[in-house]
Amino acid sequence: MTAGSDSVLELLPMVFASPKEALARAEQVLADDPSPLHASVAHQVIGIWQRDFGDLRIALRHLRRARDLAARAESADREADVLGTLGVALVHAGSTRQGLEAFERGVARGTGLTRARVLFRRAYVWWVLGHHREALEDVRRAIPVLRQADDVIWTARALTLRATVHLALGAVERAEADFTAAEALWDTTGQDHDKADVVESRGLAAFRSGDVPAALRLLDEAEERYAKLDTPTFMLNIRRCEVLMAAGLAPEALAEADTATGVLDGIGGQSTRKAELLLAAARAARLAGDPQTAIARADLAVRLFAAQRRTWWETHARLVLIEARVAAGRTSGRLVADAAGIADRLAAFGAPAAPEASLLAGRIALALGWRTDAERHLTVAARSRHSGPPLARLTGWAAQALRAQAAGSGRRVLEACRHGLDVLDDHRMTLGASELRARATEQGAELAALAQQASLVSGGPRQLLVWSERWRATALSTPPTRPPADPALQTSLTAYREIAARAEHARMDGRPVPALEREQRRLEREIRSRTLHIRGDSPGDGAAFDPARLLERLGEVRLVELAVLDGRVHVLLCGQGRVRRFEAGLLADAVVEAEHVQAGLRRLAHPGAEGRLPVVEAAGRRLEELLLGPAAAHLGSGPVVVVPPGRLHRVPWALLPSLRERVLSVSPSASSWLRARETEPSPGGRHVLVRGPGLATGGAEVPEVADRYGRPTVLEHDDASVPRVLEALDGAALAHIAAHGTFRADSPLFSSLRMADGPLIVHDFERLDRSPYRIILSSCDTARLASVGADELLGLVTALLPLGTAGVLASSAPVNDAAVVPLMLALHKGLSAGLSLAEALRDARAALPGDAVHQATGWAFSAFGAA
Repeated sequence: MTAGSDSVLELLPMVFASPKEALARAEQVLADDPSPLHASVAHQVIGIWQRDFGDLRIALRHLRRARDLAARAESADREADVLGTLGVALVHAGSTRQGLEAFERGVARGTGLTRARVLFRRAYVWWVLGHHREALEDVRRAIPVLRQADDVIWTARALTLRATVHLALGAVERAEADFTAAEALWDTTGQDHDKADVVESRGLAAFRSGDVPAALRLLDEAEERYAKLDTPTFMLNIRRCEVLMAAGLAPEALAEADTATGVLDGIGGQSTRKAELLLAAARAARLAGDPQTAIARADLAVRLFAAQRRTWWETHARLVLIEARVAAGRTSGRLVADAAGIADRLAAFGAPAAPEASLLAGRIALALGWRTDAERHLTVAARSRHSGPPLARLTGWAAQALRAQAAGSGRRVLEACRHGLDVLDDHRMTLGASELRARATEQGAELAALAQQASLVSGGPRQLLVWSERWRATALSTPPTRPPADPALQTSLTAYREIAARAEHARMDGRPVPALEREQRRLEREIRSRTLHIRGDSPGDGAAFDPARLLERLGEVRLVELAVLDGRVHVLLCGQGRVRRFEAGLLADAVVEAEHVQAGLRRLAHPGAEGRLPVVEAAGRRLEELLLGPAAAHLGSGPVVVVPPGRLHRVPWALLPSLRERVLSVSPSASSWLRARETEPSPGGRHVLVRGPGLATGGAEVPEVADRYGRPTVLEHDDASVPRVLEALDGAALAHIAAHGTFRADSPLFSSLRMADGPLIVHDFERLDRSPYRIILSSCDTARLASVGADELLGLVTALLPLGTAGVLASSAPVNDAAVVPLMLALHKGLSAGLSLAEALRDARAALPGDAVHQATGWAFSAFGAA
């Protein structure tokens, strides 16, 4: 390697093409007693590797040695090049003044191409420091020289950097043009690390333009490229945190930032990256509802950025710090002034976050009753409502709505909320995954609450119903985008089932399963990642909710929609051509009572707990008072549909005294009930009966139910495999699945039904062209759902409703397996006689024995939808 200068100099580009090979060769050069010039290059290569992938303290030792050796070799350009590399390392170590001084010397010592490379590195440092105009000036001076010298690698790096600076300033189109040009150049080189970096940067560009699925896909692709090079990816971690937060996945962003910070500390990595990771963690903690963690992370980030002289970053960290303090309940005139000052500084930087700071200042001022100050700050924030990415426009419309509320104009509040929620709807429909659609609704929770409050004050019950529907179960408004025919996804799903089945058998045998559980979690991450990449292809039905149409279709049915305003339940009773409003109890009290009921039902599922029956019935009476209040006396005698908020999805509604003897169904929204009512079964749809393994009763109801339907499709034993079951379910008229159900609160779309070859998960159901018209899930907890976003639910039931299922019967609590059998037989007796699910369930409950176990089993099941 020491035969000539050219061969040694080749090590420098190799650091970002094959990092570990470059490190090994540089160490070999030093072992061969090289000249000062060659030793300088080798130390610089080791310094770059340690700076970007290892210990920054070791990097600084090697780079200072490289600088001294270059001076001994009396090569001005060699010394300038090392000074540029050293300047970057010093800034990353937090020694900003010394780093900038190294650049001054490097620019002065270098000539021609070398000087252009030093200017590029200084432009990078200006970007790190948040001095975007200075960064653009240096890169503007460097690019013509690099191009003239036909230096493809450094020209591509300069274009990539310029694109990244454009992104920081909100110039997405300019960034895209530079990324495209850079990518074309990288394709002509072997610089694998640089290629991964531009893929990562394109992911950031996709995010800035509002395409979250593309951003996640590109960031995952970049991670795969980095993994092949076995290099750390701290900048990637930071960018993915930003995208995850925008997708409503703040807890995951917090975990990613904290994990990356631990890895960075473990290798003695860059102080600048640590500060950025802390800022990402602070933002994620605030969005995850953990203001104290947000305050701690943001405070440390502020101090690090200040020590590093990174004013742009420090200002952003101070914004998050104030947001976290406000979330923790603090308000003061000082916070108004601080937020306003931050807004001014961000605006001077050209930072897209400036409206966010003005909105914060306006909110605090409103809380203090400072109307004049609030109007000034909110007016500034509202200017962002007509341009920029969706979430920036949403900030502007939120400010406009708060201005209108402060002015006492309900009409203007509703107008602003309508525009803002339209923006968010457009954004949500770019998301193909139902999970992302559901979680993204959190961004509109404030606008929805403002609109409902304005409706309550200035409108009638009908208008409140419209706004309650406007933001209820919106993720169910259209089917999720069907996953593409992705062989890798299919392979992962098959492998997941096999591993999960092996783990289940091992647990039953009492064998340890840590290795299988690790592989199962890895496959879950892979499946979920590929699902989140899916881009939405449905523009929505575009039809606004029409109360008159609902009232017309209800007939003798009463629909009870529960809206929550300022923590209190408001009952909107729809029927007989009108909408009436009643005030009930506090939501928090109802949630606590519902948990008590769930505990009682769990105990009643086992013989010997009969003494708990009066306690559970008394809790049902208290729940009725809290949830229906005076509306209970106005339900009439006909069927009732209950539309609860997400936090009440586990209420066993049949336990409420006024609902106990009724034809009763539950729906996520009035709109969802209307769609279910108007859904027709597929022509010639078959009846499908499935028995999964390991049931206490062996699915004893299935053979008897089969006799009621002539020649149904019966899948049991080895035939009850996931592929066979999915094939049979697609377009079926009725499906009855007797299988163990598992609800995953940590990851609701991995809730499952146990088949012969492993779990049938929600992701599998979403691959159906059309799910069964009616589906009966006879096992425990199949109606359990996770409440996410503003008021959304994720789980087995909600996966089926948008896919063409008009009616689902499922249990929201553990049930006694033996008691389920007579309930199911009575249910199918009603269905075969032409009754709906709700009608058949009402009659089946009445036919059960009167003991506590059978009564509790009947209460645990609910009919969802309208079939």
